[in-house]
Amino acid sequence: MPKPTKPPKPPTTAPSDIENGLIANGHFPIAGVDEVGRGPLAGPVVACALILPQGVVIEGVNDSKKVSEKKRERLAVLIKEAAICYAYGIVSPSEIDRLNILQATLAAMAMAIDGLETTPKFALVDGTTPPKCACKVICVPQGDAASHLIAAASILAKVKRDTMMKELHSLHPQYSWDANKGYGTAAHREAIKSFGLCSEHRRTFCERF
Repeated sequence: MPKPTKPPKPPTTAPSDIENGLIANGHFPIAGVDEVGRGPLAGPVVACALILPQGVVIEGVNDSKKVSEKKRERLAVLIKEAAICYAYGIVSPSEIDRLNILQATLAAMAMAIDGLETTPKFALVDGTTPPKCACKVICVPQGDAASHLIAAASILAKVKRDTMMKELHSLHPQYSWDANKGYGTAAHREAIKSFGLCSEHRRTFCERF
């Protein structure tokens, strides 16, 4: 009787053809850039940019949405230890309301890229719209599932924003941001109906409540 086979492990991102091609043509350093928090009703949008040494692949790194919270936190430590540098861009709810979410996202990405201690020659950015920054940008649709650099940036951005939302929960516990991270869960929507909006809500996202 054949032995049962183990289920395959979830795929881990590896350096993309774009990364390998740039490095092969002498273009280094390269930054990976991603953002989190486009959809929540509350809290900031957070972007991260990072540069890893050539050839460094951190086992387990993947699109942050495909990695559990505990694993993201462990991977974030490894990514920070391995990185040449990393930086965040954070745009507040009031700025999101003023700019709109797309422009706020691009502003956060630009802030993160320009905040790096080492200026990259290229930035690989998740998505289809490039931010305006001090280096050349290559947009990679669904980049957090295709590029190791972008996936690593997505993990740092996610852990950073989740930590911020847990801290904000201590100031506004009625909205349960420690659990929902500001997203529009049924409990969060009911809390808005009961308690109204606070300074951390995106008012343009909450007009229907």
